[in-house]
Amino acid sequence: MMKDDAVYNKWDNEIMVKTAGDYIYIICHKEDQVQPVLDRMNTDTCILSEYEEWDEDEDMKWILTFKVYDNFDRLPEKN
Repeated sequence: MMKDDAVYNKWDNEIMVKTAGDYIYIICHKEDQVQPVLDRMNTDTCILSEYEEWDEDEDMKWILTFKVYDNFDRLPEKN
């Protein structure tokens, strides 16, 4: 179980993870990390809600935001 409003990072992490309420924020430092994160995180109760690319001084980062739904939330309908 993940704690609310926690940062799950250590010096040797490949990706950075933070929780805040019903959201999980994952920062990837390499583009080839994005698809495995998407494959692992997208479930029936967790969906990608936002995708952002950051380019700071040629140090590219990919920020993935996932919305976590519990039993009481209604999942958005798929097209």
